[in-house]
Amino acid sequence: MKDSDCVEFLQWALPRLHLRWPGYRKVRKQVCKRIDRRLKELHLPDVATYRAYLDHHPPEWSVLDSLCWIPISRFYRDKGIFQLLEREVLPQLARNALAAGRRELRCWSIGCASGEEPYTLAILWKIALEARFPDLRFEILATNVDPHAIERARRACYPTSSLKDLPEEWRARAFVPTSEGLRVTREYRERVSFELQDIRTATPDGFFDLILCRYVVLTYFDDTRQQETLARIEKKLVPGGALAVGSTETIPPGMTALTPWTTSAKVYRKGPVRPATPTS
Repeated sequence: MKDSDCVEFLQWALPRLHLRWPGYRKVRKQVCKRIDRRLKELHLPDVATYRAYLDHHPPEWSVLDSLCWIPISRFYRDKGIFQLLEREVLPQLARNALAAGRRELRCWSIGCASGEEPYTLAILWKIALEARFPDLRFEILATNVDPHAIERARRACYPTSSLKDLPEEWRARAFVPTSEGLRVTREYRERVSFELQDIRTATPDGFFDLILCRYVVLTYFDDTRQQETLARIEKKLVPGGALAVGSTETIPPGMTALTPWTTSAKVYRKGPVRPATPTS
């Protein structure tokens, strides 16, 4: 399949799935390879024939939708955001929780790929912050629409290349070598639970102090679905909670309940009041 043919097809199909072509421009080769495999499975000669097939077989749209999910991630991706979480955001959220009489800090990683993001968060908390808040239980729920990605995340084995951005000390403390690759050790794995879930149609039970929604909603969804999904996500944040997005992403206009935590990183706060100045 020629690249130009696939691009034309994606520009036709993605809006019908409430997805944005600009988000797929740089990763289209992965999607095109999957579509090409699907054509061979269906014994179809080209994407033009596939368009006609979609018109006559509506359930196939769900298959195409599943081919368009891109599980790209690595540990400590966008280190500036994780540094802000470590330095300012998580300590403030921890103080807020304790002041409210809670003994649990809940985090939600949306579109968690193969677990790199939630495990990074677990490692950060254990190594950098747990000693400061010994009375606070730190829990992470990670969700993804792809069952194969969830299975890989639960195995928690990764190639060395996935850890290239992680601080060396953290890598040494949190991973052990196995025949499959470097595996996250149990003390970090047990802080993360995984759930198969489509953010477009469902959200987890309960509320969260921190939600990470990076390179999914604001990268791939169209404007209407962005607004609808972000509104549901915002409702799952506790007052004063934080939402982290990707370094190249920005919350769209109209999300008045969310204001920037700082001007230098893509973390937003629920509510108009700035976090209190830390006290010694």
